Amino acid sequence: MSRPPTSRQKARIFDEYLAAAARAGDRAAFTRLAERWQPKLLAHAFRLLGEGEAARDIVQEAWADIVRGLSRLDDARAFPAWAYRIVTRRAADQIRKRQRERKLSAAYASEVKSMPQVELAAEMSADTAPLRAAMAILPAEQRAAIALFYTEDFSVAEIAAALNVPAGTVKTRLMHARRKLRAAMEGGESHG
Repeated sequence: MSRPPTSRQKARIFDEYLAAAARAGDRAAFTRLAERWQPKLLAHAFRLLGEGEAARDIVQEAWADIVRGLSRLDDARAFPAWAYRIVTRRAADQIRKRQRERKLSAAYASEVKSMPQVELAAEMSADTAPLRAAMAILPAEQRAAIALFYTEDFSVAEIAAALNVPAGTVKTRLMHARRKLRAAMEGGESHG
């Protein structure tokens, strides 16, 4: 006797249906798909970039890519990983652009610009604030992997596709991220 599908499984099935319908030209399905995935893609972009406005810009550009490429998506089940990979690629381009701009700026000025504070801090609830603070110190690639694994319930293979890295790299990033989070949540090296 099989168990009824979980709410996550139902959501994945619904997303698969929406992606297939959108791919076939159903505008209402695409609108619904975008409504469901906009917050997730925005959170992913924010994890990678650490800046709300830049994340919103990247996701907007990613949706343009998604619209253009959706008809070529062979498997509707692959939509989540495919969409995340588009956002990841756009964020990587933005990070490279920022690095070039910083190098150019450093050539003209010796002062270091401070990074903007996390805009979403006000939205954090008190019970998740320590975990979110610990996640904020992780390198972007570890933060993205751990968030996709735990918040989106992606498999290692799906994360690999979304981040465009080998599965072994995902496993390594998850291992290091878990280790760092555990140490941060237990008070760092005080157990040493």
